[in-house]
Amino acid sequence: MSWKRKAADNGDAHACLLLAYSMYMGQPHAREIGQFVGEAAGVAASAGILEGHDVPSDVLTDVVYWLQKGGHNLLQALEEFRRKVLEGGEYCHNEGCEVVGHRKDFKFCPQCKTAMYCGAACQKQAWTAGGHKEKCGTTAA
Repeated sequence: MSWKRKAADNGDAHACLLLAYSMYMGQPHAREIGQFVGEAAGVAASAGILEGHDVPSDVLTDVVYWLQKGGHNLLQALEEFRRKVLEGGEYCHNEGCEVVGHRKDFKFCPQCKTAMYCGAACQKQAWTAGGHKEKCGTTAA
């Protein structure tokens, strides 16, 4: 994620798009690494872009900043991000779980912040029988 930020800082359009997308989707550490304090809030608010997104407004203003820096069409990119969120998908890391839902309904493992689970039962099963306990320590380190 930090390499995406460095490339985005240097104006790489693809890196700006990937960083904005990662932040919008709430991927681990993306929102911390991509955080930017600047003029994006005024531009986004005046354009009415902030309406209808299920993303915190401070995150959305940072997303707008990176999209602008990369030269992307704001409305088109944000609409594509929103469409992907509304589609839902399989995000549970418990093998065999077939729960499909919206990313915001899944919870990250509090230790490694990479694995997501649909609920406590799946998280517990993945921790004990699914092998996440062994992987989790190496990811966090």
